Amino acid sequence: MTVSLSSQLTPFDQGLLLGILIGEGHFGGDGKQAQITLRMHTRHERLFETLVRFFPGSKLYGPYEHGGRSYYQWMARGELLKTQLIPLLDALPLADIDEHVYGRYTEMKARYGL
Repeated sequence: MTVSLSSQLTPFDQGLLLGILIGEGHFGGDGKQAQITLRMHTRHERLFETLVRFFPGSKLYGPYEHGGRSYYQWMARGELLKTQLIPLLDALPLADIDEHVYGRYTEMKARYGL
């Protein structure tokens, strides 16, 4: 039985996650598995550490230097995505808040059978 760590998030934590994903998230995949990716400047390191704490098993990559930019990349995929993030996002009012992002999210789910 999988214990949902995301169910332990406070309403504020859930809103923080939803806001970040609406503003900066990418919903896609690598052709084999779905993934949610967040790429932001290195000055947001503490925010990324918070996401890793919220979702153990998610990955933080970087810092990267490219084209004069310095950034981190956070990724959630695999079982973490299926058992933690998707159920949480499905329970939050994403469709009511941002139709465009909701469309990208549902397209990812459809493409990868989630």
